[in-house]
Amino acid sequence: MHAFPVSLPLEFTLGCADGKPGNAAELFESVSQNIKVKRYSEALNDLNAAIETDPALSEAYFHRASILRQLCRYEESEKSYKKFLELKPGNSIGEKELSQLRQAQSALETAFSLFDSRDHTKGLEYLDKVVLVFSPACSKAKILKAKLLLAAKYYSSVISETGFILKEDENNLEALLLRGQAYYYLADHDVAQRHYQKGLRLDPEHSELKKAYFGLKNLLKKTKSAEDNVNKGKLRLAVEDYKGALALDPDHLAHNVHLHLGLCKVLVKLGRGKDASISCSEALNIDGELLEALVQRGEAKLLTEDWEGAVDDLKSAAQKSPQDMNIREALMRAEKALKMSKRKDWYKILGVSKTSSVAEIKRAYKKLALQWHPDKNVDNREEAEAQFREIAAAYEVLGDDEKRAKYDRGEDIEDMGMGGGGFNPFGGGGGQQFTFTFDGGFPGGFGGGGFGFNF
Repeated sequence: MHAFPVSLPLEFTLGCADGKPGNAAELFESVSQNIKVKRYSEALNDLNAAIETDPALSEAYFHRASILRQLCRYEESEKSYKKFLELKPGNSIGEKELSQLRQAQSALETAFSLFDSRDHTKGLEYLDKVVLVFSPACSKAKILKAKLLLAAKYYSSVISETGFILKEDENNLEALLLRGQAYYYLADHDVAQRHYQKGLRLDPEHSELKKAYFGLKNLLKKTKSAEDNVNKGKLRLAVEDYKGALALDPDHLAHNVHLHLGLCKVLVKLGRGKDASISCSEALNIDGELLEALVQRGEAKLLTEDWEGAVDDLKSAAQKSPQDMNIREALMRAEKALKMSKRKDWYKILGVSKTSSVAEIKRAYKKLALQWHPDKNVDNREEAEAQFREIAAAYEVLGDDEKRAKYDRGEDIEDMGMGGGGFNPFGGGGGQQFTFTFDGGFPGGFGGGGFGFNF
Protein backbone atom coordinates (compact mmCIF):
# COMPACT_ATOMS: atom_id res chain seq x y z
CA MET A 1 0.00 0.00 0.00
CA HIS A 2 1.23 3.52 -0.81
CA ALA A 3 2.26 5.25 2.41
CA PHE A 4 1.88 8.88 3.41
CA PRO A 5 5.19 10.80 3.31
CA VAL A 6 6.48 11.11 6.85
CA SER A 7 9.51 13.19 5.86
CA LEU A 8 10.22 15.59 3.04
CA PRO A 9 12.46 14.92 0.08
CA LEU A 10 15.91 16.49 0.56
CA GLU A 11 15.27 19.25 -1.95
CA PHE A 12 12.31 20.49 0.17
CA THR A 13 14.28 20.85 3.38
CA LEU A 14 17.13 22.91 1.97
CA GLY A 15 15.39 26.24 1.72
CA CYS A 16 12.06 27.31 3.13
CA ALA A 17 10.38 30.50 2.02
CA ASP A 18 10.74 32.19 5.38
CA GLY A 19 14.42 31.28 5.65
CA LYS A 20 13.74 29.24 8.80
CA PRO A 21 14.03 25.56 7.93
CA GLY A 22 13.60 24.62 11.58
CA ASN A 23 10.03 25.97 11.67
CA ALA A 24 9.10 24.04 8.51
CA ALA A 25 10.67 20.88 9.89
CA GLU A 26 8.59 21.13 13.06
CA LEU A 27 5.45 21.73 11.01
CA PHE A 28 5.99 18.73 8.77
CA GLU A 29 6.94 16.50 11.68
CA SER A 30 3.61 17.40 13.32
CA VAL A 31 1.80 16.71 10.05
CA SER A 32 3.50 13.31 9.77
CA GLN A 33 2.54 12.36 13.31
CA ASN A 34 -1.10 13.27 12.70
CA ILE A 35 -1.12 11.17 9.55
CA LYS A 36 0.29 8.16 11.40
CA VAL A 37 -2.69 8.16 13.74
CA LYS A 38 -5.10 8.96 10.87
CA ARG A 39 -5.88 12.48 12.07
CA TYR A 40 -6.08 13.75 8.51
CA SER A 41 -8.22 16.77 9.29
CA GLU A 42 -5.73 18.05 11.85
CA ALA A 43 -2.86 17.55 9.44
CA LEU A 44 -4.73 19.47 6.73
CA ASN A 45 -5.62 22.23 9.18
CA ASP A 46 -1.93 22.66 10.09
CA LEU A 47 -0.95 22.80 6.42
CA ASN A 48 -3.73 25.25 5.57
CA ALA A 49 -2.64 27.51 8.42
CA ALA A 50 0.97 27.35 7.23
CA ILE A 51 -0.05 28.25 3.67
CA GLU A 52 -2.16 31.12 4.91
CA THR A 53 0.86 32.41 6.83
CA ASP A 54 3.24 31.82 3.92
CA PRO A 55 1.54 31.34 0.50
CA ALA A 56 4.93 30.54 -1.02
CA LEU A 57 5.63 27.52 1.21
CA SER A 58 5.81 24.94 -1.58
CA GLU A 59 6.32 21.96 0.72
CA ALA A 60 2.96 22.63 2.40
CA TYR A 61 1.18 22.48 -0.96
CA PHE A 62 2.89 19.22 -1.74
CA HIS A 63 1.92 17.62 1.56
CA ARG A 64 -1.62 18.90 1.31
CA ALA A 65 -1.97 17.58 -2.23
CA SER A 66 -0.63 14.18 -1.17
CA ILE A 67 -3.02 13.87 1.75
CA LEU A 68 -6.00 14.94 -0.36
CA ARG A 69 -5.04 12.46 -3.08
CA GLN A 70 -4.91 9.61 -0.63
CA LEU A 71 -8.30 10.63 0.73
CA CYS A 72 -9.51 10.65 -2.91
CA ARG A 73 -10.47 14.32 -2.72
CA TYR A 74 -9.12 14.54 -6.22
CA GLU A 75 -10.20 17.99 -7.38
CA GLU A 76 -8.78 19.70 -4.29
CA SER A 77 -5.65 17.58 -4.54
CA GLU A 78 -5.06 18.50 -8.17
CA LYS A 79 -5.26 22.22 -7.37
CA SER A 80 -2.62 21.83 -4.66
CA TYR A 81 -0.30 19.81 -6.94
CA LYS A 82 -0.62 22.46 -9.64
CA LYS A 83 0.15 25.23 -7.13
CA PHE A 84 3.16 23.27 -5.94
CA LEU A 85 4.40 22.86 -9.53
CA GLU A 86 3.98 26.59 -10.10
CA LEU A 87 6.39 27.14 -7.23
CA LYS A 88 8.59 24.18 -8.22
CA PRO A 89 8.37 23.93 -12.02
CA GLY A 90 9.42 20.56 -13.46
CA ASN A 91 9.64 18.85 -10.06
CA SER A 92 9.62 15.11 -10.90
CA ILE A 93 8.05 13.97 -7.63
CA GLY A 94 5.19 16.44 -7.93
CA GLU A 95 4.57 15.51 -11.58
CA LYS A 96 4.63 11.80 -10.75
CA GLU A 97 2.09 12.13 -7.93
CA LEU A 98 -0.16 14.32 -10.07
CA SER A 99 -0.13 11.52 -12.67
CA GLN A 100 -0.96 8.98 -9.96
CA LEU A 101 -3.86 11.15 -8.86
CA ARG A 102 -5.33 11.15 -12.36
CA GLN A 103 -4.91 7.38 -12.66
CA ALA A 104 -6.66 6.83 -9.34
CA GLN A 105 -9.46 9.24 -10.20
CA SER A 106 -10.11 7.54 -13.54
CA ALA A 107 -9.91 4.06 -11.98
CA LEU A 108 -12.43 5.00 -9.27
CA GLU A 109 -14.89 6.28 -11.86
CA THR A 110 -14.41 3.05 -13.85
CA ALA A 111 -14.93 0.91 -10.73
CA PHE A 112 -18.27 2.62 -10.07
CA SER A 113 -19.32 1.97 -13.68
CA LEU A 114 -18.31 -1.68 -13.38
CA PHE A 115 -20.34 -1.99 -10.18
CA ASP A 116 -23.38 -0.65 -12.03
CA SER A 117 -22.81 -3.11 -14.88
CA ARG A 118 -22.29 -5.98 -12.38
CA ASP A 119 -18.74 -6.72 -13.49
CA HIS A 120 -17.65 -7.31 -9.92
CA THR A 121 -14.31 -8.99 -10.55
CA LYS A 122 -12.96 -6.27 -12.82
CA GLY A 123 -14.30 -3.57 -10.49
CA LEU A 124 -12.36 -5.10 -7.60
CA GLU A 125 -9.21 -5.19 -9.73
CA TYR A 126 -9.42 -1.46 -10.47
CA LEU A 127 -9.85 -0.70 -6.78
CA ASP A 128 -7.11 -2.99 -5.45
CA LYS A 129 -4.52 -2.40 -8.17
CA VAL A 130 -4.97 1.32 -8.74
CA VAL A 131 -7.35 3.29 -6.52
CA LEU A 132 -6.36 1.90 -3.12
CA VAL A 133 -2.69 1.90 -4.07
CA PHE A 134 -2.64 5.64 -4.73
CA SER A 135 -5.55 6.53 -2.42
CA PRO A 136 -5.33 4.08 0.51
CA ALA A 137 -7.44 6.27 2.81
CA CYS A 138 -10.30 6.68 0.33
CA SER A 139 -13.49 5.82 2.23
CA LYS A 140 -15.56 5.88 -0.99
CA ALA A 141 -13.29 3.24 -2.52
CA LYS A 142 -13.41 1.10 0.62
CA ILE A 143 -17.20 1.19 0.74
CA LEU A 144 -17.39 0.43 -2.99
CA LYS A 145 -15.03 -2.50 -2.49
CA ALA A 146 -17.30 -3.87 0.25
CA LYS A 147 -20.31 -3.49 -2.07
CA LEU A 148 -18.52 -5.32 -4.88
CA LEU A 149 -17.49 -8.12 -2.52
CA LEU A 150 -21.06 -8.42 -1.27
CA ALA A 151 -22.42 -8.57 -4.81
CA ALA A 152 -19.82 -11.23 -5.65
CA LYS A 153 -20.94 -13.18 -2.52
CA TYR A 154 -17.57 -12.96 -0.76
CA TYR A 155 -19.28 -12.48 2.57
CA SER A 156 -16.32 -13.16 4.86
CA SER A 157 -14.26 -10.61 2.94
CA VAL A 158 -17.04 -8.05 3.34
CA ILE A 159 -16.93 -8.57 7.11
CA SER A 160 -13.16 -8.09 7.09
CA GLU A 161 -13.21 -4.95 4.93
CA THR A 162 -16.03 -3.26 6.81
CA GLY A 163 -14.30 -4.13 10.07
CA PHE A 164 -11.38 -1.91 9.06
CA ILE A 165 -13.76 0.91 8.13
CA LEU A 166 -15.63 0.68 11.45
CA LYS A 167 -12.38 0.76 13.42
CA GLU A 168 -11.78 4.20 11.94
CA ASP A 169 -15.41 5.29 12.14
CA GLU A 170 -17.65 3.11 14.31
CA ASN A 171 -20.72 5.06 13.22
CA ASN A 172 -20.28 4.62 9.48
CA LEU A 173 -23.83 3.74 8.42
CA GLU A 174 -22.89 2.23 5.05
CA ALA A 175 -20.31 -0.01 6.69
CA LEU A 176 -22.84 -1.12 9.33
CA LEU A 177 -25.36 -1.94 6.60
CA LEU A 178 -22.89 -3.87 4.45
CA ARG A 179 -21.45 -5.78 7.41
CA GLY A 180 -24.97 -6.64 8.57
CA GLN A 181 -25.87 -7.89 5.09
CA ALA A 182 -22.77 -10.09 4.99
CA TYR A 183 -23.71 -11.70 8.31
CA TYR A 184 -27.29 -12.04 7.05
CA TYR A 185 -26.22 -13.96 3.95
CA LEU A 186 -24.08 -16.20 6.13
CA ALA A 187 -27.32 -16.89 8.08
CA ASP A 188 -25.83 -15.35 11.24
CA HIS A 189 -29.07 -13.47 11.74
CA ASP A 190 -28.55 -12.35 15.33
CA VAL A 191 -25.32 -10.53 14.48
CA ALA A 192 -26.86 -9.06 11.33
CA GLN A 193 -29.78 -7.75 13.35
CA ARG A 194 -27.46 -6.06 15.86
CA HIS A 195 -25.69 -4.18 13.06
CA TYR A 196 -28.99 -3.01 11.57
CA GLN A 197 -30.22 -1.92 15.00
CA LYS A 198 -27.07 0.07 15.72
CA GLY A 199 -27.39 1.86 12.38
CA LEU A 200 -31.05 2.65 12.99
CA ARG A 201 -30.27 4.07 16.42
CA LEU A 202 -27.92 6.51 14.66
CA ASP A 203 -30.40 7.24 11.86
CA PRO A 204 -33.94 5.86 12.45
CA GLU A 205 -35.03 6.93 8.95
CA HIS A 206 -32.21 5.31 6.99
CA SER A 207 -34.19 3.62 4.21
CA GLU A 208 -31.78 0.79 3.38
CA LEU A 209 -31.20 -0.12 7.01
CA LYS A 210 -34.95 -0.13 7.64
CA LYS A 211 -35.55 -2.34 4.60
CA ALA A 212 -32.85 -4.79 5.67
CA TYR A 213 -33.97 -4.89 9.30
CA PHE A 214 -37.68 -5.41 8.64
CA GLY A 215 -36.94 -7.83 5.79
CA LEU A 216 -34.99 -10.01 8.20
CA LYS A 217 -37.73 -9.79 10.83
CA ASN A 218 -40.33 -10.90 8.29
CA LEU A 219 -38.17 -13.81 7.11
CA LEU A 220 -37.66 -15.08 10.64
CA LYS A 221 -41.37 -14.72 11.38
CA LYS A 222 -42.37 -16.72 8.29
CA THR A 223 -39.80 -19.41 9.04
CA LYS A 224 -40.98 -19.80 12.63
CA SER A 225 -44.61 -19.97 11.50
CA ALA A 226 -43.75 -22.79 9.09
CA GLU A 227 -41.92 -24.74 11.79
CA ASP A 228 -44.72 -24.19 14.31
CA ASN A 229 -47.33 -25.46 11.85
CA VAL A 230 -45.25 -28.59 11.22
CA ASN A 231 -45.13 -29.25 14.96
CA LYS A 232 -48.90 -28.76 15.19
CA GLY A 233 -49.52 -31.13 12.29
CA LYS A 234 -50.89 -28.34 10.11
CA LEU A 235 -48.89 -29.48 7.12
CA ARG A 236 -50.73 -27.63 4.36
CA LEU A 237 -50.34 -24.34 6.21
CA ALA A 238 -46.66 -25.16 6.72
CA VAL A 239 -46.26 -25.61 2.96
CA GLU A 240 -47.64 -22.14 2.32
CA ASP A 241 -45.40 -20.62 5.00
CA TYR A 242 -42.29 -22.29 3.59
CA LYS A 243 -43.13 -21.07 0.10
CA GLY A 244 -43.80 -17.58 1.44
CA ALA A 245 -40.45 -17.51 3.24
CA LEU A 246 -38.60 -18.72 0.14
CA ALA A 247 -40.17 -16.00 -1.97
CA LEU A 248 -38.84 -13.23 0.32
CA ASP A 249 -35.20 -13.52 -0.73
CA PRO A 250 -34.25 -16.13 -3.36
CA ASP A 251 -30.57 -15.13 -2.98
CA HIS A 252 -30.37 -16.05 0.71
CA LEU A 253 -28.98 -19.50 -0.01
CA ALA A 254 -27.56 -20.21 3.45
CA HIS A 255 -31.06 -19.94 4.93
CA ASN A 256 -33.09 -21.12 1.94
CA VAL A 257 -31.34 -24.48 1.89
CA HIS A 258 -33.08 -25.27 5.20
CA LEU A 259 -36.40 -23.89 3.95
CA HIS A 260 -36.23 -26.14 0.87
CA LEU A 261 -35.43 -29.13 3.07
CA GLY A 262 -38.26 -28.33 5.48
CA LEU A 263 -40.68 -27.97 2.58
CA CYS A 264 -39.51 -31.26 1.07
CA LYS A 265 -40.08 -33.14 4.34
CA VAL A 266 -43.60 -31.76 4.67
CA LEU A 267 -44.44 -32.63 1.06
CA VAL A 268 -43.19 -36.20 1.61
CA LYS A 269 -45.53 -36.50 4.59
CA LEU A 270 -48.37 -35.26 2.40
CA GLY A 271 -47.55 -37.85 -0.25
CA ARG A 272 -46.68 -35.19 -2.85
CA GLY A 273 -43.63 -36.99 -4.17
CA LYS A 274 -43.02 -34.95 -7.32
CA ASP A 275 -43.11 -31.60 -5.52
CA ALA A 276 -41.05 -32.99 -2.65
CA SER A 277 -38.38 -34.23 -5.03
CA ILE A 278 -38.12 -30.75 -6.59
CA SER A 279 -37.74 -29.10 -3.18
CA CYS A 280 -35.05 -31.52 -2.03
CA SER A 281 -33.21 -31.07 -5.33
CA GLU A 282 -33.21 -27.31 -4.69
CA ALA A 283 -31.64 -27.94 -1.29
CA LEU A 284 -29.02 -30.23 -2.81
CA ASN A 285 -28.23 -27.67 -5.51
CA ILE A 286 -27.22 -25.32 -2.69
CA ASP A 287 -25.49 -27.94 -0.54
CA GLY A 288 -24.70 -31.19 -2.31
CA GLU A 289 -23.52 -32.76 0.95
CA LEU A 290 -26.82 -32.28 2.78
CA LEU A 291 -27.49 -35.87 3.83
CA GLU A 292 -31.06 -35.37 5.02
CA ALA A 293 -32.06 -33.81 1.69
CA LEU A 294 -30.64 -36.85 -0.12
CA VAL A 295 -32.61 -39.23 2.09
CA GLN A 296 -35.83 -37.26 1.76
CA ARG A 297 -35.47 -37.06 -2.01
CA GLY A 298 -35.09 -40.84 -2.03
CA GLU A 299 -38.35 -41.12 -0.09
CA ALA A 300 -40.01 -38.69 -2.49
CA LYS A 301 -38.92 -40.77 -5.48
CA LEU A 302 -40.42 -43.86 -3.88
CA LEU A 303 -43.74 -42.00 -3.84
CA THR A 304 -43.49 -41.29 -7.57
CA GLU A 305 -42.39 -44.89 -8.28
CA ASP A 306 -39.00 -43.70 -9.53
CA TRP A 307 -37.47 -46.83 -8.07
CA GLU A 308 -34.04 -46.52 -9.65
CA GLY A 309 -33.75 -42.85 -8.65
CA ALA A 310 -34.75 -43.73 -5.09
CA VAL A 311 -32.13 -46.50 -4.90
CA ASP A 312 -29.43 -44.17 -6.26
CA ASP A 313 -30.19 -41.44 -3.69
CA LEU A 314 -30.51 -43.78 -0.75
CA LYS A 315 -27.42 -45.73 -1.72
CA SER A 316 -25.44 -42.47 -1.84
CA ALA A 317 -26.84 -41.52 1.56
CA ALA A 318 -25.93 -44.94 3.00
CA GLN A 319 -22.36 -44.54 1.75
CA LYS A 320 -22.12 -41.14 3.47
CA SER A 321 -23.56 -42.49 6.73
CA PRO A 322 -23.06 -46.28 6.81
CA GLN A 323 -24.07 -46.61 10.47
CA ASP A 324 -27.50 -45.02 10.06
CA MET A 325 -30.00 -47.87 10.34
CA ASN A 326 -32.92 -45.71 9.18
CA ILE A 327 -31.15 -45.00 5.91
CA ARG A 328 -30.28 -48.67 5.46
CA GLU A 329 -33.91 -49.64 6.08
CA ALA A 330 -35.10 -47.08 3.52
CA LEU A 331 -32.54 -48.36 1.00
CA MET A 332 -33.77 -51.92 1.50
CA ARG A 333 -37.34 -50.79 0.84
CA ALA A 334 -36.25 -49.01 -2.33
CA GLU A 335 -34.24 -51.98 -3.59
CA LYS A 336 -37.20 -54.29 -2.95
CA ALA A 337 -39.53 -51.91 -4.78
CA LEU A 338 -37.11 -51.74 -7.71
CA LYS A 339 -36.87 -55.51 -7.86
CA MET A 340 -40.64 -55.88 -7.76
CA SER A 341 -41.05 -53.28 -10.49
CA LYS A 342 -38.98 -55.38 -12.87
CA ARG A 343 -41.08 -58.54 -12.48
CA LYS A 344 -44.27 -59.12 -14.40
CA ASP A 345 -47.45 -57.69 -12.94
CA TRP A 346 -49.71 -60.71 -12.92
CA TYR A 347 -52.63 -58.66 -11.61
CA LYS A 348 -52.32 -56.32 -14.58
CA ILE A 349 -52.08 -59.22 -17.01
CA LEU A 350 -55.38 -60.66 -15.72
CA GLY A 351 -56.91 -57.18 -15.40
CA VAL A 352 -57.73 -57.58 -11.70
CA SER A 353 -56.83 -55.64 -8.57
CA LYS A 354 -54.64 -56.77 -5.70
CA THR A 355 -57.75 -57.06 -3.54
CA SER A 356 -59.65 -59.28 -5.97
CA SER A 357 -61.09 -62.51 -4.62
CA VAL A 358 -60.11 -65.97 -5.88
CA ALA A 359 -63.43 -66.20 -7.68
CA GLU A 360 -62.84 -62.88 -9.47
CA ILE A 361 -59.35 -63.95 -10.50
CA LYS A 362 -60.72 -67.24 -11.85
CA ARG A 363 -63.43 -65.49 -13.85
CA ALA A 364 -60.94 -63.06 -15.34
CA TYR A 365 -58.61 -65.90 -16.26
CA LYS A 366 -61.39 -67.91 -17.90
CA LYS A 367 -62.51 -64.93 -19.97
CA LEU A 368 -59.00 -64.11 -21.19
CA ALA A 369 -58.10 -67.74 -21.83
CA LEU A 370 -61.14 -68.07 -24.07
CA GLN A 371 -60.29 -64.80 -25.80
CA TRP A 372 -56.67 -65.71 -26.54
CA HIS A 373 -56.97 -69.46 -27.15
CA PRO A 374 -54.67 -70.12 -30.14
CA ASP A 375 -57.29 -72.22 -31.91
CA LYS A 376 -59.56 -69.20 -31.79
CA ASN A 377 -56.87 -66.89 -33.20
CA VAL A 378 -55.71 -68.70 -36.32
CA ASP A 379 -54.73 -65.50 -38.12
CA ASN A 380 -52.52 -64.29 -35.28
CA ARG A 381 -51.62 -67.57 -33.67
CA GLU A 382 -48.10 -66.53 -32.62
CA GLU A 383 -49.35 -63.47 -30.73
CA ALA A 384 -52.21 -65.48 -29.23
CA GLU A 385 -49.86 -68.17 -27.96
CA ALA A 386 -47.68 -65.51 -26.26
CA GLN A 387 -50.72 -63.88 -24.65
CA PHE A 388 -52.17 -67.25 -23.68
CA ARG A 389 -48.90 -68.25 -22.02
CA GLU A 390 -48.85 -65.02 -19.97
CA ILE A 391 -52.46 -65.47 -18.88
CA ALA A 392 -51.86 -69.05 -17.80
CA ALA A 393 -48.69 -68.11 -15.91
CA ALA A 394 -50.52 -65.30 -14.12
CA TYR A 395 -53.28 -67.66 -13.06
CA GLU A 396 -50.81 -70.26 -11.84
CA VAL A 397 -49.48 -67.70 -9.34
CA LEU A 398 -52.60 -65.77 -8.41
CA GLY A 399 -54.83 -68.86 -8.38
CA ASP A 400 -52.68 -70.43 -5.68
CA ASP A 401 -53.07 -68.86 -2.25
CA GLU A 402 -49.53 -69.68 -1.12
CA LYS A 403 -47.85 -68.47 -4.30
CA ARG A 404 -50.01 -65.37 -4.38
CA ALA A 405 -49.04 -64.48 -0.80
CA LYS A 406 -45.35 -64.88 -1.59
CA TYR A 407 -45.74 -62.80 -4.74
CA ASP A 408 -47.50 -60.04 -2.81
CA ARG A 409 -44.65 -59.99 -0.28
CA GLY A 410 -42.13 -59.60 -3.08
CA GLU A 411 -40.58 -63.01 -2.52
CA ASP A 412 -39.07 -65.05 -5.34
CA ILE A 413 -41.29 -67.87 -6.56
CA GLU A 414 -39.85 -70.66 -8.62
CA ASP A 415 -41.69 -72.39 -11.43
CA MET A 416 -44.29 -69.69 -11.82
CA GLY A 417 -44.03 -69.17 -15.54
CA MET A 418 -41.53 -66.32 -15.48
CA GLY A 419 -39.09 -67.95 -17.83
CA GLY A 420 -36.65 -70.84 -17.73
CA GLY A 421 -39.06 -73.40 -19.15
CA GLY A 422 -40.77 -74.02 -15.83
CA PHE A 423 -44.23 -73.47 -17.24
CA ASN A 424 -45.47 -74.20 -20.77
CA PRO A 425 -49.19 -74.52 -21.42
CA PHE A 426 -48.54 -75.89 -24.89
CA GLY A 427 -46.27 -78.78 -23.92
CA GLY A 428 -43.55 -80.02 -26.25
CA GLY A 429 -39.81 -79.73 -25.87
CA GLY A 430 -39.89 -81.73 -22.64
CA GLY A 431 -42.05 -79.13 -20.90
CA GLN A 432 -45.19 -79.68 -18.93
CA GLN A 433 -48.27 -80.68 -20.91
CA PHE A 434 -51.06 -78.26 -19.94
CA THR A 435 -54.56 -79.52 -20.61
CA PHE A 436 -57.67 -77.40 -20.19
CA THR A 437 -61.15 -78.91 -20.07
CA PHE A 438 -64.23 -76.73 -19.65
CA ASP A 439 -67.28 -78.43 -18.27
CA GLY A 440 -69.33 -79.14 -21.35
CA GLY A 441 -66.55 -77.98 -23.64
CA PHE A 442 -66.58 -74.84 -25.82
CA PRO A 443 -69.66 -74.24 -27.86
CA GLY A 444 -68.69 -75.41 -31.28
CA GLY A 445 -65.47 -76.81 -29.88
CA PHE A 446 -61.82 -75.96 -30.61
CA GLY A 447 -60.57 -79.08 -32.23
CA GLY A 448 -57.15 -80.06 -33.36
CA GLY A 449 -55.24 -78.09 -30.76
CA GLY A 450 -55.34 -80.47 -27.87
CA PHE A 451 -56.56 -77.71 -25.54
CA GLY A 452 -59.27 -78.53 -23.09
CA PHE A 453 -60.26 -76.48 -20.03
CA ASN A 454 -61.13 -77.83 -16.62
CA PHE A 455 -62.32 -75.42 -13.92
